[in-house]
Amino acid sequence: MFPTNSDPLAALAAIPTVTESAAAAREEIDRLLWRRDVRNEAAEVASASRQRGARDSAAIDGADVVDVDDSPMGRVLDAALRITAAVPTQVDVFGTAPLQALAHLHAVGATGFVAEEELGRPRSEAVADDPLNLGALPPPRAAADRLALLAQTLTTPTAAPALVVAAIAHAEVAVLRPFSWGSGLLSRAVTRLVLAERGVDPSLFSIPENGMLELGRSSYVKALRGYATGSREGVAEWCVWHASAVAAGARAVP
Repeated sequence: MFPTNSDPLAALAAIPTVTESAAAAREEIDRLLWRRDVRNEAAEVASASRQRGARDSAAIDGADVVDVDDSPMGRVLDAALRITAAVPTQVDVFGTAPLQALAHLHAVGATGFVAEEELGRPRSEAVADDPLNLGALPPPRAAADRLALLAQTLTTPTAAPALVVAAIAHAEVAVLRPFSWGSGLLSRAVTRLVLAERGVDPSLFSIPENGMLELGRSSYVKALRGYATGSREGVAEWCVWHASAVAAGARAVP
């Protein structure tokens, strides 16, 4: 899924449309971080971002509900809230051991959805939930190998901007569906992790999930399917889509 050179993400980031979209998204986040009202109410803004982001992430997976309850959709919302709330505790871990952070978030969110022995563990069978109907599921071994490659990529220095790194990390988790349940929720949490860990949005003020929801479920699925082809065009178009969503999520903060 990555170009074959010493800095594959930098090669991807050099594509003009990717360069421009990543820079535009970074400008939107920087504008948000410099807002005096946001800085003055930092704790409240971060808390509201987690709440709204979790609700929008759940809605993307079809759980567009107001309250947590015992219904299937209510339980998905509860999982999304737990995962997003745990993201700040995993930012530092993600920087050095991304798979450990993912396993922790999965264990936090998937409790009650999978057997206890599956919590935090990649799937061992070719079965996973697919709320977005992405289609073909990579076999467990292939998914595990690519997840390991992703971890290596995330912990190797790159000249690529964080927006590009976040796009690739998000798409890999979403497309691989490495866990039997909840990979979609985790993939959107990964965007937060990368932006925080790489200093773009260290306080987690922005709401990338809202931008994704606002751009539309169908466009999200189309962009991920394009990424899954592995073509240069498909991967670049996904990066542009993801950057547009992140930019919209920065503008969504009231």
